[in-house]
Amino acid sequence: MADHNDLGNIGEERAQAYLKSKGFNLRHVKWVTGKLELDIVAEKDGWLVIVEVKTRSTETFEHPQEAITNRKIRNLVNAAHEYIFQFDWKGETRFDVISVIPHGQEFIIEHIEDAFLAPVN
Repeated sequence: MADHNDLGNIGEERAQAYLKSKGFNLRHVKWVTGKLELDIVAEKDGWLVIVEVKTRSTETFEHPQEAITNRKIRNLVNAAHEYIFQFDWKGETRFDVISVIPHGQEFIIEHIEDAFLAPVN
């Protein structure tokens, strides 16, 4: 497996542990529908929280959250719509971003709640 895949997996594991430590209930990890994937689907305080995890080895070139393009947002929204339909979710939904950047032996984790709004078609 390529080093960037290893780092991405570590980042997702760190994000999951972080969310659990903050009281989130993880419903699904790497949930797939067709060609679309949701990194983490969690629940907290009556909210369905779709979490996109971005891990980078450094923030020199681009902060991880800046890697979320409009196309990526559309894909996340479409996948979330399918998730909500399949699991008959009736509550509120939001989209969060967690960026994970290694710093020595530790990781810097930044959690951006309600990071973007679903585009209106």
